[in-house]
Amino acid sequence: MHDRPGVRFMSLTRVILTSGRPVELTELRLSSTYGGMLEGYPCRLVNDMKIKGLLHTAERASPATPVHLVPPAREYPDHYSGAFGPVEVLPPVACVGSLHSAPLDPDHDPVLYRSSLTVIWFQPTPDVPNECDAEAGLREVDWAGLARDFEL
Repeated sequence: MHDRPGVRFMSLTRVILTSGRPVELTELRLSSTYGGMLEGYPCRLVNDMKIKGLLHTAERASPATPVHLVPPAREYPDHYSGAFGPVEVLPPVACVGSLHSAPLDPDHDPVLYRSSLTVIWFQPTPDVPNECDAEAGLREVDWAGLARDFEL
């Protein structure tokens, strides 16, 4: 639990965005990017379907909270091109995190309001992001432009 004047968060960890804003990670779902893939190979079509599925699930889980995708790195490890195009690989761990911070609107009482955003990102390991060690794309999220205030 982290304390700030007028604000108490119960979180898994804190991430410091490049803007300097601390955000609290209150829920994190990790999954293998290609877990359960029985046939085929990683390609743009498969990756786009995986991303679309993550976005859809996140939007349904919390309809009032905006969802943001950190564009994942896409690698092309060889020159193989099958029926669905070239091999395209995303980082091995897909992450969906619920993030909260102090309110965006300075007129909102920090005891009664929080800002919130669900973020989807990919990373190479199943490690929980922490402080300034989080993936660069996660730390660069435009909180002021994407998050939304809500009343407790």
